[in-house]
Amino acid sequence: MTATAVYAAGAVCWRMIDGKLHVLVIHRTVYGDVTIPKGKVDPGESLPQTAVREIAEETGLGVALGVPLGISRYPMPSGREKIVHYWAAEVSERAVQRSTFKPNAEVAALEWVTPKRARGYLSYQPDVEILDNFMQLVDQGVTATFSLTVLRHAKAVGRSGFEGPDASRPLSARGVEQAARLVDTLTAWRPKRIVSSPAVRCVTTVTPLAAATGIEIKRDAGISEDAWHAGDSEVRRVIGKRVRAGRSAVICSHGPVLPEIMRELALATGTPLGSYATDAAELEPGAFSVVHLSATNQGSGIISIETHAPRA
Repeated sequence: MTATAVYAAGAVCWRMIDGKLHVLVIHRTVYGDVTIPKGKVDPGESLPQTAVREIAEETGLGVALGVPLGISRYPMPSGREKIVHYWAAEVSERAVQRSTFKPNAEVAALEWVTPKRARGYLSYQPDVEILDNFMQLVDQGVTATFSLTVLRHAKAVGRSGFEGPDASRPLSARGVEQAARLVDTLTAWRPKRIVSSPAVRCVTTVTPLAAATGIEIKRDAGISEDAWHAGDSEVRRVIGKRVRAGRSAVICSHGPVLPEIMRELALATGTPLGSYATDAAELEPGAFSVVHLSATNQGSGIISIETHAPRA
């Protein structure tokens, strides 16, 4: 992020109504316009965290982020550039029923409309372009998705300064802070499972996430660094199980193991291998790549990958 730009985030929220796809538009009170739910980043927030929070504040809906839809850039009246990141976000019937939305000083009304009608409603061309990006997913039949987040453990104490088995090395003070700051971002994709190498530095990295979500950490030596060095890792088994399950999950492992994890994700989904897999595996400690897969079209391969740097 640059100091001069204003950053914001939002999502194209969608659901099926009577068998037809509908998207959510908001009618804003002050501006008298129609737009996609979005809002400015608060200090200390990540963009995915902002998107989920702003949707909840503007619409009362709790959502999980799906595929990234692109970025809008446009000048503000102040002369500063506004940069808005968007995702798709499926809205469940339960979320609709639990919405606490009431017309207020910011949002006058919510309206679920067909994409065709939304194109005519939206007040701003950048919003239309983001909607068109979403419709490309619809045309490809990959609207409903789940995510597998490949996470490199947070910063650990160095090998030279630690006595004992490598798997027992703890996180450094910086790593502990990174692990805590991961929680609000990783929960934007609503993971249902947490799988970790049994190494202390991996388990400790996902412990704050487990505590916040109530999800039990599944320790699996098949993605440990020790097994990788010994030549008896079981990355294919671990990744295959997660792909078949079709539920969003966080997978925490080690730098040397990540390229094999990405390779097996490509193979398990029938996706041609390419530089994208190498790039997504080149993670700093505490960084992660979110791999988006179709929940309904098993043959569609990897739909999108987004990589996020550590925040501490």
